[in-house]
Amino acid sequence: MPPDPRPIPLTSGRRAITSLQNDSVKLIRSLEMRKVRRETGLFVAEGASVLLTARDNGWSPRMLVSGPGADEGSTGVALQRWAETAGAERLDVSAAVLEKLAAKDNPQSVLGVFEQRWSSLPEPAAEPVGSSPMPPLWVVLEEIRDPGNLGTIMRTVDAAGASGIVLAGNTCDPFSREAVRASMGSVFAVPLARTDRAGLIALASGWTGDVAGTHLAGKIDYRGAGYRAPVLLIMGNEGAGLSEDVAAVCGKLVRIPMAGRLDSLNLAVATALMLFEIRRPQLSL
Repeated sequence: MPPDPRPIPLTSGRRAITSLQNDSVKLIRSLEMRKVRRETGLFVAEGASVLLTARDNGWSPRMLVSGPGADEGSTGVALQRWAETAGAERLDVSAAVLEKLAAKDNPQSVLGVFEQRWSSLPEPAAEPVGSSPMPPLWVVLEEIRDPGNLGTIMRTVDAAGASGIVLAGNTCDPFSREAVRASMGSVFAVPLARTDRAGLIALASGWTGDVAGTHLAGKIDYRGAGYRAPVLLIMGNEGAGLSEDVAAVCGKLVRIPMAGRLDSLNLAVATALMLFEIRRPQLSL
């Protein structure tokens, strides 16, 4: 006999789901598609540690999905209480349903559905974000295409205490499963803004501090550029680098020197080097 698709009522607003035909399950599965994420404004994040990061940064889930045994222990109880307080839909799903909802590689037993958040573009005379004592430092990613790179950069921006990320032009989706997973939860901590190329050029043209970009034609060693806050760091596309129009509005074009045969680094690696060099005066053990 096929499983009954109707939810089985549980205590405290929780429901048991054993069918892939359940409407909530179908919605979660559809969020694999960028078109659906764009239309609904929702995205999925997996794993207890990632969800705890969301909670600690003031996010509330729309749904909390738990597989068998996921709500056991103090972490499971804490996540259920958080979801209950938020009024989230809470689904206890069977192992078979969880298998279709979780990532294929290293699947997690708990996941959440959240509303996307977008920040406004920073002002040219940017102020520190929140309670941060560090000078403003925004990262602009022009035409970034690799969600793994984007997620890694979100994590690095978080680690370096930078102010946020501006996605410029036609970029990959920061709320895709791949980007969220690579961010290790930093998607919930790092402000994200977006603009087109014209908006980026206008932002850079009016910026009151240094506008720095990495470029093969750069004449300045990135370690000796003397960055003046607030800093707008612009990083180009993985293959083509900075567009000519955007490179032209960078007050400083810097280069990362290399001794080997390659002339460029992975975008996430290059961004990390730049961020920690700019932040070097403020970072200490």
